[in-house]
Order: sequence, then C-alpha cells, then structure tokens
Amino acid sequence: MTSSHGLEGRAAMVTGGTRGIGLAVARQLAAAGARVCVTARDADEVRRTAAELGGIGLAGSVADPAHLREVTRATLSAFGRLDILVNNAATNQPFGPLMDADPDAWREAFTVNVEAALRLVQCAWRAWMREHGGSVINICTEGAGHVGPGVGAYGTSKAALLHLTQQLAGELGPGVRVNSVSPGLVRTEMARFVWEPGEQEVASGLPLGRIGEPDDVAQAVLWLASDAAQWITGADLLVDGGTRVRAAHRPTPVAAHHLPGT
Repeated sequence: MTSSHGLEGRAAMVTGGTRGIGLAVARQLAAAGARVCVTARDADEVRRTAAELGGIGLAGSVADPAHLREVTRATLSAFGRLDILVNNAATNQPFGPLMDADPDAWREAFTVNVEAALRLVQCAWRAWMREHGGSVINICTEGAGHVGPGVGAYGTSKAALLHLTQQLAGELGPGVRVNSVSPGLVRTEMARFVWEPGEQEVASGLPLGRIGEPDDVAQAVLWLASDAAQWITGADLLVDGGTRVRAAHRPTPVAAHHLPGT
C-alpha cells in the first residue's frame, strides 16, 4: 500500500530552501518523492541544494516580483506542474522597539514576510493550481499569538501572514488547500541569538523538554502537503514543544496543593 505521505509525481517549490527549516522541508518533500525547486538569495547554496535533492534551484530575493515570476516559470518548465508551494523565506528585521524601527526596514519585513507569499501564491494559482489544484503551506510563528521584546515587526508581519493564510483558504477552495505551520523556538541560524545563550534554560521550561529542530517543522509541512491532510484548509498547525502551555508545566507545590482532588 502506498503511504498517504507519498508525493511521487508531484512538484514543489520552497522559498528560503537552502538553510534551516526551508532546507529540512525541501529534503522531506524530496524524500517523499516530490521534485523540488528551491529558491534563496545565495547562488552557491542554491546550486548545492538543488544538486543534493536532484531538483532545480534559482537564486534571488522573494522581495523581487520578477524573481517570483521567473522561479514559477522555471518550476513549470522543469517539472510540468506545481502542486506544492511552501512560503518559508522570512526576515526578522528590524529587531528592537517599534518606536525605533526604521520605516524602510518595517516595510521590508512586510514585503518579504507577507507580500511575497501572496505574490507567489498568485503566480502558482495562475500558472497551475487554478486548473489543477494544489497545497500551499505558509511558515508563520508561534510568536504571532503574543507580543515579545524586540520582535514587533516580525510578529506583526507573521500575524498578517496567518490571516492571509485563512483568507486564501476561503478564497481558493475547494481545489487549493492553504494552511500554515507555526514553529516555536527552532535551532536555526536566524534564531541563534535566542537559543544559543540559554538553550538548557529554555528547554527545561517546555513540556517536551527541548527546543525544536528543523525536521520537527518539516514533518508537519510534509503532512499538510500530503493527501493525509486532504480535508484540512485554513488551519494553523502549532509546532512549539508546548510553548503555549508551558505555564502549566511542573506546577509549584503551592499550585499543586490547590488542584482538584489534592
């Protein structure tokens, strides 16, 4: 029996697909049988990743609408189809208080994290998905659900991406499913400044006892892209090791004393 996670014969595109979560996603999709196109800024990394996956790659910025059109054409030219789109490329700049945020950097955050995702969905829709269907997965963040120091631009833009996911899910069904995955703290270069100084302390405060790995997120993306999730759209899959529920983790003796039945 063929696995419901099998993606043989399908084609996928992953933005920011040469590092961290994006690279893990591209590898998981390829391992499941999909032909994969990756795009990222660094041309050498794109070439190496495409060669590793046996797919194709195109270097460029998702902030450039011409690049998004070009990478869509390249995917259709190489594979003859585009079934899966993973919008993973992102920026966490400007970092710091919003009162100090440079307006140009603020706009760049929304251009990369929100506008590029919409533009690429439009490209995929017009080129293939409108007639043939498909699956879109946007990489959001657990942090979109609350505020935090220094990440106002990132969190606000990802909250917008979360809403965009739901709006597109409503507009593009039934042929195209649109979902999102919201990671907690994951061991990536972009998040190194968060996890490296105090990884053990952060991990000990999580119900699952560790920070995330890129493959944790990639497995969730693979499932959403597959037929196993064929009746799911407009959903946000939280992959955070229990970050949202950590307030209940390891209650103090005083708190335990007041639990029902104690």
